[in-house]
Amino acid sequence: MLRKVRIILAVLFFAGITLLLAGTGRQWWGWMAKLQFLPSCLAGNFIVIGGIALLTLLFGRIYCSVICPLGVYQDLIIWIRRQIGLFANKVNVKRKVKAAQARKEGREVEAVSTLKAEVKHFKYNRERRLPRYIVLGLTALAVFADIQLLVALIEPYSAYGRMVHTAVGMCGGADIPVALMIAAAATLVIISVSAWLWGRAWCSNICPVGSLLGIISRFSLFKIRFDVDKCTACGRCGRGCKASCIDMHAHTVDASRCLVCFDCIGRCKEGAISYGPRKKSASKAPSESRDGASRRAFLTQAAMLTSIAVLGQEKRKDGGLAEIEDKQVPQRWGRIVPPGAGSVKDFYSRCTACQLCIASCPNSVLRPGTDLGHLLQPEMGYEKGFCRPECTACGEVCPAGAIRPVGKEEKLSIHIGMAEVNEDLCIGCAKCSTICPSGAILMINEDGRKLATVVDTQCIGCGKCEFLCPVRPISAITVNGLEEHRHDE
Repeated sequence: MLRKVRIILAVLFFAGITLLLAGTGRQWWGWMAKLQFLPSCLAGNFIVIGGIALLTLLFGRIYCSVICPLGVYQDLIIWIRRQIGLFANKVNVKRKVKAAQARKEGREVEAVSTLKAEVKHFKYNRERRLPRYIVLGLTALAVFADIQLLVALIEPYSAYGRMVHTAVGMCGGADIPVALMIAAAATLVIISVSAWLWGRAWCSNICPVGSLLGIISRFSLFKIRFDVDKCTACGRCGRGCKASCIDMHAHTVDASRCLVCFDCIGRCKEGAISYGPRKKSASKAPSESRDGASRRAFLTQAAMLTSIAVLGQEKRKDGGLAEIEDKQVPQRWGRIVPPGAGSVKDFYSRCTACQLCIASCPNSVLRPGTDLGHLLQPEMGYEKGFCRPECTACGEVCPAGAIRPVGKEEKLSIHIGMAEVNEDLCIGCAKCSTICPSGAILMINEDGRKLATVVDTQCIGCGKCEFLCPVRPISAITVNGLEEHRHDE
């Protein structure tokens, strides 16, 4: 029963997220994307982070077998491999039975040809902590250093998103960037081959989310457990364990790698495997020693979880006392691309998402795109900084010609966007007017109230007004990008 419920939930999540990444049904299953672990960490969504951590602490790595789309995709590959093996075995049995019947009747038959495909069997492998923790540490470092490309390449949700987006785009005749196509193809091949040959080895040894949740699942309340008196050592559970975490001889399960898929329970004919609260050790002294070590390890790993969750969430303090609320991304009617791009179309038709401009941007304005149309390709936003008129770093480093080099004087004459004031949010503080580098914002009196207004011909779209606007979480002034950049004569 547990296995059937898990499969139903996994299919629902997998189908919903796949359709979402394909651009369909955002209003129905858009919430599924918000349950993905690492994106929630980067977004500072502590409710989701805490919920997943608590779920893992109670029931084990349910997230990896139900919510994670890349994990369910690997389960699908493993299932296909198994079905092919079962089909081949049935064909081979039928052919051998026919041949045996023919010989019994005295008829001569040719040598029986059999299919090579076999049902995939797994075996127990010891945990490889070194690669798991190296990848986890590098991922944490990448998040801290804002190396988003590494995070995007190895994060399971982003990896699956690349695969789906590229496949949908190619089928629809879209112009898929070469870099994204290569990244998606490499991800597809590596994940598919790994699942076909070694089951969920990727999740057990490489995936940073799996490694982090594996640390928590060591202390989970509910676990897979053996009844040694009922076990006949048939080995069916271990051969069917796609995580290779069941030691059939010692009757133990590595909880850090166990995906809680319940396949072993379904395969056991003697009822020797069950799922429930872990049993306490009968030996008090050793148990106390182990519990002490476990508590220390848990506190250490909990600190790691907390640090990863808050990385990249830079909080500014007012006078060292009041915490200022982070700004949220506003709804823009036009995408903003850097000066030197010429237009939105030219920029995205040339950009190969090498991430070099993002790494070189000192103002945190450029970031990897998260929408399906421009996944991994840079986009601009002014929640963490503004495009300083004197900065020309992105144009200097771009190797693909998507951003041509511009001088400081020329940059001041390029209009990449247009500021727009939300009169309902404007508090009339006049800060935007005083700091605008092009003098495009004026203050006017309207019905006895001071409001900011934008002179369209002067605004260059640098975003300084939006970034420094004291209104939060959505600024009272928002910059919308121009499809075609305008140059002053």
